Amino acid sequence: MLNYEIDPVLLHPFVPRGAELDSFEGKTYVSLVGLRFARTRLLGSISVPFHTDFDEVNLRIYVRRSEAGELRRGVVFIREIVSLPLVTLAARAVYGENYITLPLHHSISLTGSGGSVEYSWKFQRQPYRMRGLASGSGSRANEGSLEQFISEHYWGYTRRRDGSSLEYHVSHDPWRIWRATNVTFEGNAASLYGVELGRVLARAPDSAFIADGSPVVVFAGNKIR
Repeated sequence: MLNYEIDPVLLHPFVPRGAELDSFEGKTYVSLVGLRFARTRLLGSISVPFHTDFDEVNLRIYVRRSEAGELRRGVVFIREIVSLPLVTLAARAVYGENYITLPLHHSISLTGSGGSVEYSWKFQRQPYRMRGLASGSGSRANEGSLEQFISEHYWGYTRRRDGSSLEYHVSHDPWRIWRATNVTFEGNAASLYGVELGRVLARAPDSAFIADGSPVVVFAGNKIR
């Protein structure tokens, strides 16, 4: 998870109706995230052959919304890359997410004493790669830390074509986290994400960490009224 401080003005166009940008200690962030889905099932029990394990790389921002006195902190995906076209079709149809399909590759080596994580892909014949090293033993994010803010948003928001917004709940245990070192992101980010966001991603991230995932449940979405 590579996290970049960013001018909130650049993110306002991506915020769905009914939500507002979230911030940490007065700073707004965008994150480039590489992750591995494993043992994926639909509706809690249906495994689709050859579609249970796959990679994803997404660019996301952080938003919040108040509902009946509850503060819901969530994410909005600017673009999501997956390696399987059926996943792209399903995510677009069910959640209206901005998915594209590209061949993705990963190299993950994590142990109790650290390791490395790498994701690579190509877009318009150009190579991309994100990579980081971890050392020591991972642990839960400290209360009130940036790592907790980034990793513990439990809602997703999507802007629909008709201008309305979709909200869905995401449930998982807090993740074990390592601070990442020797972090790199290589590739023409402007081609994938536009010139302005590309400039942000071209510099070194303001923070980076590696998270050991946990079982995740993504619930059906509801239209915000």
